[in-house]
Amino acid sequence: MRINRYLALKKYATRRGADKLIEVGLVTINGRVAKIGETVTETDWVEVRQAKKPKTYTYLAYHKPCGEVTSSPLPGLFPIGRLDKDSSGLLLLTDDGRITDRLLNPEHTHEKEYVVTAREPLRSNFARQMSGGVLIGDYTTRPCQVETINDYTFRIILTEGKKHQIRQMCSALSVTVTDLTRTRIMNLRLGHLTAGTHRPLTAPELSTLLKSLGL
Repeated sequence: MRINRYLALKKYATRRGADKLIEVGLVTINGRVAKIGETVTETDWVEVRQAKKPKTYTYLAYHKPCGEVTSSPLPGLFPIGRLDKDSSGLLLLTDDGRITDRLLNPEHTHEKEYVVTAREPLRSNFARQMSGGVLIGDYTTRPCQVETINDYTFRIILTEGKKHQIRQMCSALSVTVTDLTRTRIMNLRLGHLTAGTHRPLTAPELSTLLKSLGL
């Protein structure tokens, strides 16, 4: 991989910051000064001289239970984004403030996936109406992906996150939400994580996430 990406993954700096370290000659590969754009492998010996010790961040997948106000169960970590009290599912807990704007800024179109159960049977045209965009207040939601699972349940993938958006979209179509669970944030999946518990991200999960966020 390119040396700037390698240094970013090792948390010495962002890719741009890594290029600056290379420009001023603070990075060596196997004892020689590195050049911008060079590639390295796991067998190469990379050193960063006179650089700050890389900061270690924590990233956890957390299953927020229904009825709990969005917060972090662990001191020093904060949730990225929110789920309303009556919803459950995946939250990302971290102490890495770099990723907050990159995940939550509405200019970005990162996918979030939910499984939703309704009180009323879903009409045959429900998925088409939801996916095409729904007027909530004075705002029309972006087109999204909707798949009907059964008469009362559907899966929806959004690339935006207005407050209570799914509940408002359903209400606009005369559908009442009885259960809402977030099952995925970008490449991170809830899987079989039990409500109220958390787990560290795997190395492949974290690598893919940070790369997708430009870090």
